[in-house]
Amino acid sequence: MKGEKEKKKEGKGIKNKNKIANIILAAGILFAIGFFAGQQDFFNQEKRSYISLEEAKEKTESFISENLVQPGTEVKILEAKEERGLYKIVVSVMGQEIESYITKDGEDFFPQVMNIAEIEEQFSGANGEQAAASQEVPKSNKPVIETFVMSYCPYGTQIQKGLLPVIDLLKNKIDFSFKFVDYAMHEKKEIDENLVQYCANESNPDKYYDYLGCFLISGDSDSCLAEAGFSKTQIDSCVEKTDSEYGVTAAYEDKNSWDGSFPPFMVQEEDNQKYGVQGSPTLVINGVTVQSSRDPQSLLATVCDAFEEAPVECNQALSSETPSPGFGEGTAVSGTSAECGE
Repeated sequence: MKGEKEKKKEGKGIKNKNKIANIILAAGILFAIGFFAGQQDFFNQEKRSYISLEEAKEKTESFISENLVQPGTEVKILEAKEERGLYKIVVSVMGQEIESYITKDGEDFFPQVMNIAEIEEQFSGANGEQAAASQEVPKSNKPVIETFVMSYCPYGTQIQKGLLPVIDLLKNKIDFSFKFVDYAMHEKKEIDENLVQYCANESNPDKYYDYLGCFLISGDSDSCLAEAGFSKTQIDSCVEKTDSEYGVTAAYEDKNSWDGSFPPFMVQEEDNQKYGVQGSPTLVINGVTVQSSRDPQSLLATVCDAFEEAPVECNQALSSETPSPGFGEGTAVSGTSAECGE
């Protein structure tokens, strides 16, 4: 299994070395522009009053929690040290490690340092990955849409909330399925929930979407199963069988089977391998990985563009508000391409 995962990771480049939420990166760019434009005395160290490393850790954690992520998002400092005349702070945000920097006076914060050579290599004409990313989606009479998520990834739940109105509108005019990334980043609860959702979908897709409509708001699996009309006994039986068949819990408990820091979830490994899925969410239409804003209207347009002849439902207007990441009914300020991934 490790060999397959290692092959899968080849050519990922900088994207998978430092995966970071877009809102944090965007904020960092703005801060960097303002910093270099206005802080002309940066290199004049005598003019600056330093804070301690411990104070820098506290300030970084507080700043990210209060300004750059959704309320309630877990932010944890993993490492802090002096480097290149700055304090380097390694932060964990929803399981993703971010190498950030803060000036020693505590005034300027950089969420990510970009390595020039790596960036140039990533976007060079020789990089086949960039050409593949621009591949055109083939059109069909009944588009096949596969969306890979982690059940507790806030960006996975975000796109699920955006897609549910699209699924309800187009119904049997599309071949739609939610599937699961072949590793889990959010502890045992995510593995358990992945199994519940897999079994609910196998049992009754229509009821599964009803379940999701409840779960994505409340995060309460048991009550949402009951609300959607599922038999918990039947779901539990399927979970036990699927867990045994794919060795899900056994793999979770055997860290030697892990590839890196996260346990595998191999129930839909073949589909993950087929499309080279790296993180949550990954949207695949007619066999091609695509990008889309996560509001229902944008997702509807993305899906409808894959029809040979779009049905009349594609002319209907859906909400253009982007659902908030995570659970609940809120909305985000704008669309995002952030994801959970190694």
